[in-house]
Amino acid sequence: MNTKQQSAISPRREDDYPEWYQQVVKAADLAENSAVRGCMVIKPWGYGIWENLQRQMDKRIKETGHSNAYFPLFIPLSYLEKEASHVEGFAKECAVVTHHRLEARDGKLVPTGELDEPLIVRPTSETIIGESFAKWVQSYRDLPILINQWANVVRWEMRTRLFLRTAEFLWQEGHTAHATAQEAVEETMKMLEVYREVVEDVLAMPVIVGEKIPEERFPGAVDTYCIEAMMQDRKALQAGTSHFLGQNFAKASEIKFLNQEGVIEHAYTTSWGTSTRLIGGMIMTHGDDDGLRVPPKVAPKHVVILPVVPKPETEAAVFEYAEALAAAIRAHSYNGSPIEVIVDRRDIRGGDKSWEWVKKGIPVRLEVGPRDIEGRKAVVYRRDQGPRDKAFVAFDEVVSGMPALLESIQKSYFEQAKAYRDANIRRDIANFDDFKKFFTPKNEDKPEIHGGFVLAKWSGDPEGLAKLQDLKVTIRCLPLEQSGTAGTCVVTGKPATRDAVFAKAY
Repeated sequence: MNTKQQSAISPRREDDYPEWYQQVVKAADLAENSAVRGCMVIKPWGYGIWENLQRQMDKRIKETGHSNAYFPLFIPLSYLEKEASHVEGFAKECAVVTHHRLEARDGKLVPTGELDEPLIVRPTSETIIGESFAKWVQSYRDLPILINQWANVVRWEMRTRLFLRTAEFLWQEGHTAHATAQEAVEETMKMLEVYREVVEDVLAMPVIVGEKIPEERFPGAVDTYCIEAMMQDRKALQAGTSHFLGQNFAKASEIKFLNQEGVIEHAYTTSWGTSTRLIGGMIMTHGDDDGLRVPPKVAPKHVVILPVVPKPETEAAVFEYAEALAAAIRAHSYNGSPIEVIVDRRDIRGGDKSWEWVKKGIPVRLEVGPRDIEGRKAVVYRRDQGPRDKAFVAFDEVVSGMPALLESIQKSYFEQAKAYRDANIRRDIANFDDFKKFFTPKNEDKPEIHGGFVLAKWSGDPEGLAKLQDLKVTIRCLPLEQSGTAGTCVVTGKPATRDAVFAKAY
């Protein structure tokens, strides 16, 4: 006999996490695979989450002095070739346009009109934006340039998964140019903090802020910084990166200026970006065995009102009451905008309708029927609690208390995720034998207690990277908050002073 509690999503997380993820995306009606290999169709509920995330990210980007612009989708091959390490880093992922027209031959369309120079479909925009910066900058008075772009990019991934890794995805990429290295470094760290704030405060995903080791830096960067989150399978997800590019790209693109001493020098540049991958991270951080759970700050709708109509003659009164409740709630605001409420009037079974919204992860469900009209109340369900946990609340209290209720759910998601992450960070692993055992759960009697993050010392010795590769473990970052103590590298056994976060990752 199966004693497991029934759930809306099959399989459950503990049984098949990758398939659970796919089924949550499907059940929540977030996205689907397109006819184009590796690309996705983002459906209204999924795109609504992206719009809310984009709006709140864009607000913070502009508050830090940046302006939005748009640059071409196509990049001449020669532009990428100017920065050798950059083109090497992206070469295997590039989609290339080689022809500019089609001709019909024997009933088929055949590419003709070969281009004089192939065009790369934008994998990232440092080189094409650098070409514009070179024209815009003449003097120190023209600096800094602070630009952000909302766009799509293409990276020809071989193994794809909706939101997490697709051939085409949506993102924002910031690009800036500065007169001094110090100013550029300050910009890099400022935007890293913006990312931390958005991911933690808006998506309710706790992150570790740190620096990438040299082998994990963005191609062509001097330093790369990141925020790393833990998913419920205890793997890491890189949730955002910010790069100090030094003068590397400025030299490649000839971004030069006359400084205050009358000397011509190259500018210092930065770039930074986040993408629709964050939605995948949100799903894997907060989803449960009943489906998606959307933090209220990014939910396309905050509240759904489900009219309960036991008899046809009660329909008009129940719908009128539901619409009055919706209007009263909409008059209140949450997170700086009116609360979004939908009255679900669809003529389908009440249980099916309710479960649809559970799986979509809407923060609050309200049920109203004839008895609720008599008592001037509503039945309240919170998505951060069990699907059948409910409270009977007076009409006026539901309305006045909705902003606080939404904020309570938002905080609940963050606290749950943080508690899970902290419980799965090991700080007591000091040698490679224990390290290897921790990351090899298939050889253990209790695999559920293995895997997660290991916070331990790292010597920086390249020989240790090969041992990590064998385990499919990477150094996610060197946390900005370091203990400052000396010790022994967990991989090589050599003296080490830097703390590092080790994990398997997406």
